[in-house]
Amino acid sequence: MTRTLAPGNGSRRRADRSIRGMAGNAGSSRPAELLPGWGRRVALAVFATFIAIGLALMDSSPPAAVAAAAVAVGAGALLVRGWRPLLLYAAVATAGVAVLGHGTSASVGWFAVCLLAAWCVLIGGRRDGLVYLAGALVLFAVEWLWVEPDPGWGAWMAGTALTVLGGLLIRRERELVSQLRAAQAGLAERARAEERNRIARELHDVIAHTLTVSLLHVTSARLAVEHDPAGAARALAEAERLGQESLAEVRLAVGMLHRNEDPGRIAPLPGAGDLPALVERFRSAGADVTLAVEGDTGRLPATTGLAVYRILQEALTNAVKHAPGSPTAVRLSVHADAVRLAVDSAAKPGSGTGLGVPSMRERAEALGGSCRAGPGGRGWLVQAMLPLAATTRPPADAT
Repeated sequence: MTRTLAPGNGSRRRADRSIRGMAGNAGSSRPAELLPGWGRRVALAVFATFIAIGLALMDSSPPAAVAAAAVAVGAGALLVRGWRPLLLYAAVATAGVAVLGHGTSASVGWFAVCLLAAWCVLIGGRRDGLVYLAGALVLFAVEWLWVEPDPGWGAWMAGTALTVLGGLLIRRERELVSQLRAAQAGLAERARAEERNRIARELHDVIAHTLTVSLLHVTSARLAVEHDPAGAARALAEAERLGQESLAEVRLAVGMLHRNEDPGRIAPLPGAGDLPALVERFRSAGADVTLAVEGDTGRLPATTGLAVYRILQEALTNAVKHAPGSPTAVRLSVHADAVRLAVDSAAKPGSGTGLGVPSMRERAEALGGSCRAGPGGRGWLVQAMLPLAATTRPPADAT
């Protein structure tokens, strides 16, 4: 079925966009995040407790043992606070623990070595943890082979290795959480930016269209005010009506920002069924526009209908603004797999620096279609194509 309503023709184009990665480089977690302040104090208290138990279990507590305990606790405090170099303080603290162990695998003080291994992983990282593990294994092997041949040293070797493994797993999980949070923040920021861009496009299309058509009516009124006062009054009344209509659409666009807005109070957005009224609005202002429609516009989804409406609105606004008085032909074709729009103006519009053409292109590409504007047809041609069966794809980052 073909319907002709007023001067206008149109065609559409196609462009693909893809979603880019959102997370980016989140980086690794910092030591303070892996071992917070209260956690450091608790860990140091537990470490000091093991040192004290090891000192108390000694048959005698010579000054050297007391000094070793003090050195171990002091070095452990510097280590847990993240002082550098970490491995140096870890080695000094381990030497103090070895003095307290007194060459026996039964000493509870050796648990302090496991704590030091965990600290090296959580505070320093994987490299520091593995280096400390290698040194601890060498220490236990020396104790086992040359100081006291006791299978109990094997248990300490296994316990220290398991502690390092647990620390590595904890650190990995915390880093993943940090990266996920960074990715989530990036997604939220992009969603906000896309919402701002969408509302900006709506406001631009509504305001630019209304101002252009209202200016036509005001110009007509100015020219007719002397010889046709009634016609001038009608033109001014139409300009006033368009201003009120534009204000309502601006309120609608701004209302999208309010989450608690009652959906029943929000007026429906325009669609493909409103194209004849849109063209008639330009014609009533004196523009030479014709419209030809092929196919059933009622089968278009609401998002596709809105995109077609806005693209045509912007194309006609540009044609009237840059090529006033030139005939413009609009053709809308609805096919089984796509809808195509062509807007052919007889005069080439002047070069502009506004948001019109990028806005039309972004609307089409957001639905997996394309839009191209440039010389063609009878002068300046806008062609848009929107698929009807393809999955809607969000726009890619602008280059």
